[in-house]
Amino acid sequence: MTYPIRIAGDQVVLREFAPEDVDDVLAIIGDDKVTSWLSFDSRSRAEAVAMVDGAVARAQEKPRTEYYLAVTPKGEEDRVVGFARIAFAGARAGKLGYAIAAQEWGRGYATDAARCLTSYAFVELGLHRVSAAIGPSNLASIALVERLGFQKEGVLRDHVHTNGSWRDSVLYSVLENEWRP
Repeated sequence: MTYPIRIAGDQVVLREFAPEDVDDVLAIIGDDKVTSWLSFDSRSRAEAVAMVDGAVARAQEKPRTEYYLAVTPKGEEDRVVGFARIAFAGARAGKLGYAIAAQEWGRGYATDAARCLTSYAFVELGLHRVSAAIGPSNLASIALVERLGFQKEGVLRDHVHTNGSWRDSVLYSVLENEWRP
């Protein structure tokens, strides 16, 4: 696949991260309101720098093992409001993850980003299966993947350790022949 990647949706553009995105990224991963739903605790500025630097470096690896992309509002590609990621996990399989800044919730950015990246995974990357592991109390994210046609597979017990305790994850997936973008 070519570098850099740019995927345009109805409301968002997914693009590669750049070093100048650190402040926007910190506003997301440094916010307890956001990270309470994620698989990691809130992070510092140094950790935000490391995250962006790592994403930039991994994007240029060959072969590429993940697509970790900045979510930007359409027409405002210099403003990062979230991130979306497909990481390869097994034979023609990928794990989907996403997060949006709390002040941007409710605008459809996560749905559009997840739809775009899942389509990209099937059409451009040739994946057969995309899965998402979601905290059981994250009803908005569960509704999002269900709207996109993901099916519930089960519960991963004590799947992640975050915010000082173990948390289950509900596993969802969609297969290439089920995908209807």
